Amino acid sequence: MSALRIILTIFFVLDCLILTVVVLMQEGKSQGLGAIAGAAESYLGKNKARGMEGALVNVTRVLAVLFILLAIVLNLKVI
Repeated sequence: MSALRIILTIFFVLDCLILTVVVLMQEGKSQGLGAIAGAAESYLGKNKARGMEGALVNVTRVLAVLFILLAIVLNLKVI
């Protein structure tokens, strides 16, 4: 096994673990009964993307793209 493949595999495992933790830290998207009463349109509901939740969504996107790219690269028979 080449050194590059070992390094990429380590990054892949770390990416998997971090992605799992970040996804579990996010809140659910369902509004429940709060949507009926109009709570979804509150100030906090509109500005959620600027806070921690928005940062977690962006980190999730980056980690997911990295996961897919590393999976493709590790599946190649060239390395």
